[in-house]
Amino acid sequence: MSTFVSREEILPNTETVLQTYVRRNFIWKVSFIAGLGGILYGFDMGIIAAALIFVRESFSLSTRMEEVVVSIVLVGAMLGAIAGGSIADRIGRRATLLWGGGIFLIASLLAPASPNAATLIVARALLGIAIGFTSVTAPVYISELAPPQSRGRLIGLYQFALTVGIALADLVGYWFAGQHAWRLMFGLGAAPAALFVVLLLTLPESPRWLFAQNRVAEAQSVLSSYTDEAGARLLIEDIHSALDLKVEKRWSALWSPAVRLSLLIAVGFTVLQQVTGINTIIYYGPRIFSLAGITSNRSAIFATLLVAVTNVLATIIALVLVDRVGRKPLLYAGISGMTASLFLLAYSFHNPAAFGAAPGIIATICLMVYITCFAFSMGPIAWILVSEVFPLQLRGRGVAAASLGSGAANFLVSITFLSLIKVAGNSVTFIIYGAFCIVTLLFVRFIVPETKGRELESISAGHGASVS
Repeated sequence: MSTFVSREEILPNTETVLQTYVRRNFIWKVSFIAGLGGILYGFDMGIIAAALIFVRESFSLSTRMEEVVVSIVLVGAMLGAIAGGSIADRIGRRATLLWGGGIFLIASLLAPASPNAATLIVARALLGIAIGFTSVTAPVYISELAPPQSRGRLIGLYQFALTVGIALADLVGYWFAGQHAWRLMFGLGAAPAALFVVLLLTLPESPRWLFAQNRVAEAQSVLSSYTDEAGARLLIEDIHSALDLKVEKRWSALWSPAVRLSLLIAVGFTVLQQVTGINTIIYYGPRIFSLAGITSNRSAIFATLLVAVTNVLATIIALVLVDRVGRKPLLYAGISGMTASLFLLAYSFHNPAAFGAAPGIIATICLMVYITCFAFSMGPIAWILVSEVFPLQLRGRGVAAASLGSGAANFLVSITFLSLIKVAGNSVTFIIYGAFCIVTLLFVRFIVPETKGRELESISAGHGASVS
């Protein structure tokens, strides 16, 4: 639907030069440390699946209060996304990540000390704010340091780390399920939060952000730490070209004609990522398996753990292929598989005897296929696209807008899932999520661009990045 300017048309030898001069060990270090924010995100999102079973018993929660305990983290994430985008553009990417890490640490200590549901809700809201800060800033930070030929893989590491965090949460939940130790489940999140803060102190600020703040000497110093002279000159030329464009930095600029398509791609795709049902599995996995006939809490948590491990392994497929075959081919394959598995799951709930096997086994297979397809497609590629399509001066706010849309859709799905199951039934609920998968396929076909191998400045230029 949109035409992108080829990077080769602007500077023919860009990829060759960057591939020669970028010091990969530095880029991988940055991506690994920023990715720890993804582990925190995944852990604090995923741990509620197991902990909720025992929190419900400890605090005698109603169905509505269960949904609030699960979903309040998403309200915090939306607030954190709104604030985080502006803060990242104002004080820097690294400093915003440090703030997020500090809030993670405080909330991870408050949650296990909660004497009642109200305190736990406050702690999870704070975790959400930290998630909003890091989910907005980490992909932007990585994208502004990564060379174009490996940017998709490096940003994808954040999503990979998120899946590792979810798997660790399910493993911790399974380990402590026999003891009903939900406080320990929450408290263990403080360890990676502390490590995240300490390691962030060893990283530099984004050179693109430093140039935008006219801190040229600092930006050049950062560039010289991971590129040779030729690579640094090339990146400086690109950054100066981007900064020469007149871009209005207010939030309203995201709705200007020059940036509107970027906003549609970013927000539309992240909303669709959520309404296809992924977080019903992350938050309510044990409940889904109990609906399918697995009656033991520990067995339901173990089945959720299997799905989470599958999520981690399948994300590796995206890391390997996203910069080779491109974004859209992976999306077509993944979303098609998600659609088929959701409709099959819905049918298994409607007619459990049709497959000649225990419903719990069918549900486990369907969810493992679903999560596999999500993990090599929509999971990582959503945040890759979001980090790529906005011009430099609006990138923080643009990613924040996408995170806000994602959080709002996530909140809507998580706050309504149990109620929807009660009102519409298991089968119809998953048919609804399958229908959203079909909508997503159409969105990818007609709206989403292919950004493989393009420099960030050429991508935003393809949208007409200047705003008067």
